Amino acid sequence: MKACKSEGGTPKTTEISTVGVAKIANPIKFGRFVDEDNAVLVNITRRTVEGSPKSRKKPEHIYFEPAGPRDKIYYDPSKTKCAVVTCGGLCPGLNDVIRAIVMAAHHEYKVPSVLGIQYGLAGFVPEQGYDVIDLTPEFVSRIHEFGGTVLGSSRGPQDPEVIVDALERMNVSILFMVGGDGTMRAASKVVAEIEKRGLSISVVGLPKTIDNDINYVSPSFGFDTSVETAAMAIKGAHVEATGAPWGIGLVKVMGRSAGFIAAQSALSCQEVNFCLIPEDPFDIHGENGFLAALDERMKSRGNAVIVVAEGAGQDLLEDTGKADASGNVQLSDIASLLKKEIHEHFAKQGIETTLKYIDPSYIIRSVPANANDRIYCSFLGIHAVHAGMSGRTGLVISRWNGRYVHIPMSLVTKGKKSINTCSNYWRAVLESTGQPVSMKND
Repeated sequence: MKACKSEGGTPKTTEISTVGVAKIANPIKFGRFVDEDNAVLVNITRRTVEGSPKSRKKPEHIYFEPAGPRDKIYYDPSKTKCAVVTCGGLCPGLNDVIRAIVMAAHHEYKVPSVLGIQYGLAGFVPEQGYDVIDLTPEFVSRIHEFGGTVLGSSRGPQDPEVIVDALERMNVSILFMVGGDGTMRAASKVVAEIEKRGLSISVVGLPKTIDNDINYVSPSFGFDTSVETAAMAIKGAHVEATGAPWGIGLVKVMGRSAGFIAAQSALSCQEVNFCLIPEDPFDIHGENGFLAALDERMKSRGNAVIVVAEGAGQDLLEDTGKADASGNVQLSDIASLLKKEIHEHFAKQGIETTLKYIDPSYIIRSVPANANDRIYCSFLGIHAVHAGMSGRTGLVISRWNGRYVHIPMSLVTKGKKSINTCSNYWRAVLESTGQPVSMKND
């Protein structure tokens, strides 16, 4: 298909690859098909703001391909076998995505078989000994009621050659990979190996991250549920803080390099007085530091609620020098440092604080999806099936500006999304909490 272009005619990296020409009439009887010439606007303008107006660049217009069923498909549904794998950490909505894929493939396209690969990419490795699961509509009928993933998951890379060997042995036509940016990088390698062998196997990605930090995915599924669950913990911390003299509630939430859960939870609850995120460095001590701001809050109101993302303040801690199986650096515990410093700060003044620490991290990511995320996950799974059946490959299903779109894996894996601390969004957090604009001394 044609590469998407800007108005100036410059090709953009939004083209979606296919395994071949789609020639088979789509068997779907209800609804409308997506016109191949349709496009979804991504960036209205991208210009430099420095210098005179004459030095500003011409606005660029970039487009994504819209998701949805096409009038022609590549695979013969009666001979198509699909496979689903979930990778990385848990996230609300995984079972909903699996269920949506199975139901769409079975009811819309009458695909005879959808296989579930157990425990992530390790499930493709024969030496691991994991059996595949036959994902029938009966099997998945109630899995959305539970958290986690019915397939299990794992971290760590696996040899793409071994994965493609397994796909060939199982005669799989379409592989759905659910995971974060690391999974999408692995998926890109699988696509490259498939192309190297000249095989007609589609690989479709569904982006998953509890931190909401995947590029061009806004928001990631499960994020709404995670904020809702974190809000319950924050409300509990507020009750504890207001129910004791010199009460402080400290809540740590997930967010390795992006503080979206912390920020969104702070906006949701309104009881949060300090929101500490990785994108906004702070000092502990000094006249403009965190403790000075906390001291002022406590002496004026007698209580405080602090929400901290796990990746915040890492520059204040020693590097662990460790990493998990996926290569993620093991973070130092910012909450332990805050607890110690808070107690010591007030103890020097003869004040005994009542500090309650709550860490709902694993509860946040393991609960079932809420109503909004269930709907979102259903659309992601359905659009993934439509994309795969049309022969598209090397893409990720996403929602952008309220529209479901196809995004090349190469774009998704280029970097991570984070909070812009100069944005109106972060300003709203500061206005909600009342914390200083900066807690740095310089």
